[in-house]
Amino acid sequence: MSIRLYIGNLPKEVMERQELQEVFKEEGESVTTKLITDRKTGKCRGFGFVTVKNDEQVDHIIEKYNGYQFRETLLKIEKALPRSKNKSESENTETEPKPITKNNTSKSKKSRRDKDKGGSSKTASSPSSSNNEAVQPDPRWADALAELKQRLTATSNS
Repeated sequence: MSIRLYIGNLPKEVMERQELQEVFKEEGESVTTKLITDRKTGKCRGFGFVTVKNDEQVDHIIEKYNGYQFRETLLKIEKALPRSKNKSESENTETEPKPITKNNTSKSKKSRRDKDKGGSSKTASSPSSSNNEAVQPDPRWADALAELKQRLTATSNS
């Protein structure tokens, strides 16, 4: 059973997979690397993956290479999360979640195929559309948001 490890904090410049493979050459031929690059520019997107054979290698590689200096940056290595099959839950589990904005909130839209056939794609402009889903703040910022609301009400009452 192979296990994937996430390699973060790679330099965002043009580089080859072989350069990354060279870092892990001491671990043997069973360790393989994958570098994630931008399709248009060919530059590294800042992360990649290492595939190893067993849990002992996982622990060894994380312990040895987490914080390893590669091209003037310190690598971040951890177990990779599995990709979700449902794209609506998360755009991509390999990147950080996007903040909620007006442009990327989920609203029902007609598909491109329906638009090409002449259908209109009108959506409700109010947040309380037919699905009655309120936009929830990111739970990581809930405490800070509550404090800001309290400050705002305190200053508006003064």
